Amino acid sequence: MRRILILLAFTLPSIFSNAQGYGHAVGIRGGLSPGFEYRFYTDDVNSYKILLSTRDRGLQLHALKEFHRYDLFDFSEQLVFFYGAGIHAGYETWDVVHYDYTTRWYSKKTSVIAGMDGLAGLEYVFYEIPLSVGLEVKPYFELFGRETFDLQLFDFAFTIKYLF
Repeated sequence: MRRILILLAFTLPSIFSNAQGYGHAVGIRGGLSPGFEYRFYTDDVNSYKILLSTRDRGLQLHALKEFHRYDLFDFSEQLVFFYGAGIHAGYETWDVVHYDYTTRWYSKKTSVIAGMDGLAGLEYVFYEIPLSVGLEVKPYFELFGRETFDLQLFDFAFTIKYLF
């Protein structure tokens, strides 16, 4: 226990000392496709995002390439515009209603889904603490599933990320 406390005493100040030099982010996403995300920065303007989300009683894994624009707004360098694209795969589950002459029953169907995602959003990065909050839209289309082709243009979300 003593070793863990000593290790924490040396590592926590280094994590919180420089919030501007981050290379990774982990966070949560709330919206139509809520979930957990991990972002890896390759440099100041490029990153990759892995998102594990839930939607339609199913689970999807998204892989996205992102581009960041820091100089878009003159009034704040902390407000960042980002955009990107990627792919996703997973499954969804739904109920099917069956009718007989006098009875009605339900059965559960599950199907694999795969598709492509777009991404655009605004993110405010706090330089004092390693945290960012953002609003994003992630339109997508997918194949298979309940419908052969599904298009969703307005998958808005609120995100909170811890930067390290």
